[in-house]
Amino acid sequence: MKRRDFHKYGLMMGAGLFNGAAPGTVPEAMAQTGAVYREPAQEIPVREFDVVVAGAGTAGVVAALAAARNGAKTILIEWKGYTGGTVTEGGTALHSYYNLWKAFPSVKKRQVVKGIPQEIIDRLMKVGGTTGHTEQLLRYDYDSVCTAVDVELYKLVTMEMLHEAGVFVCVNTLLTDAIVDGNKVRGVIVESRSRREAIYAKSFIDCTAYGSLSAYAGADYKEMNDYQVVNSMGVANVSLEKYYEFLKSQDSLLELAKGLRSGKEDQIIRLNGRKVNLPDGFREVAEKIGMSLTTTTVHDNYMMFIKINYKMPVCPTNRDATALAELELRQRQYKALQLFRKYVPGCEKALIARTSPSINIRRARLITCDYDISLSDVLGAKHFDDDIMSYGFHDSAPRLQISNGGTYGVPYKALRVSGIDNLLCAGMMITSNHDAHMSTRNTVCCMGQGQAAGAAAALCVKRNCGTRDLPYSTLRSALLKDKVYLED
Repeated sequence: MKRRDFHKYGLMMGAGLFNGAAPGTVPEAMAQTGAVYREPAQEIPVREFDVVVAGAGTAGVVAALAAARNGAKTILIEWKGYTGGTVTEGGTALHSYYNLWKAFPSVKKRQVVKGIPQEIIDRLMKVGGTTGHTEQLLRYDYDSVCTAVDVELYKLVTMEMLHEAGVFVCVNTLLTDAIVDGNKVRGVIVESRSRREAIYAKSFIDCTAYGSLSAYAGADYKEMNDYQVVNSMGVANVSLEKYYEFLKSQDSLLELAKGLRSGKEDQIIRLNGRKVNLPDGFREVAEKIGMSLTTTTVHDNYMMFIKINYKMPVCPTNRDATALAELELRQRQYKALQLFRKYVPGCEKALIARTSPSINIRRARLITCDYDISLSDVLGAKHFDDDIMSYGFHDSAPRLQISNGGTYGVPYKALRVSGIDNLLCAGMMITSNHDAHMSTRNTVCCMGQGQAAGAAAALCVKRNCGTRDLPYSTLRSALLKDKVYLED
């Protein structure tokens, strides 16, 4: 889709109303009415920066830190009131800092994602906000480790790190458009409760997950709609030990990890089960509402994540269909709570203690970049002459695994938005193949992409060059200096 089509579609969406629409359908009012409103011209204040990072989620936080630490005057724009994105809202644990060594007895254990992503874990550890990298005791052919985090402390720690790095953090601020001149982005338009503003810069990074900045800037993209959306909830007044016994008694236990929980070692921090062996009433409802049995925690009597999934009929960029999905998911969350209260010992007085403020996605817009990582690249452990990180986790394991517990490389060219000279993207907007995307979209991979994009954007400002003119050797040296792991 091109920029002119994007804005035409936006006018159609603006006419949409969903009152009376059936759940999961696109309302009839979404049709174009032909009516338009011409906004009066106005002068708005301008701010100037070196690097704009759009989106303060999984990739955006790390991108902004990397850009600022590499000397760029950096602004981070986020429509919510906090940082963290999918890490704090849609996951269960961080996947994965390590290669899949436990599934291959002769393979050496390696931490393959370091740098700023590891710094975040180190900071969380100091405040009791993570289990650390704890080895899986069961189903280690899926992931060798479990790295669970406290979602609220993750927000605090990352906001503190951004402040310390000198990033200008604009939360509660909505990105609404891009200012484009030929093949370059000159600026972005943002809105907040304070005002409407123009932000000019030299380099830009799209970490919005939805690909909003790229779409506004006129990049080519597709809307795949090939994943379920999700809303995760935290459930309190529960017993992890009794949930474990429940799964075990039903011959359903699938995953188990033990580690640091509420300051005590050797505690249950991750559980997952097979639905097939569970009581009919539990299994049938759980399957109908898309409930995952996986949970992680860093606290006693608390499940940090219970994930509820829903397949939308259209891409989650559709505002009105998303509104219906928000309601559907919250209704499903309540049904999930009732299941735990009725069937799982120790959960009789369970309560919903936290939900995500909006749906979480696994993919919305797929942005066309200079290289598209293929499934054979991932499974074949391919590395490139412009690697910016190494990664060893696949979310479809053990069905799909990276060869022999190894890693593949994410090339710098996979982050460069095609047709635009000064725009990079990082996160779940790259990789068209569904199965390959099941690896590159995961949290720790997105964090690694973010560090590379931030460093590259800052270096482009220093050298006064576009993203394609930045020498890879310069970027590689900066990444190695900042403790990024790259395969030899």
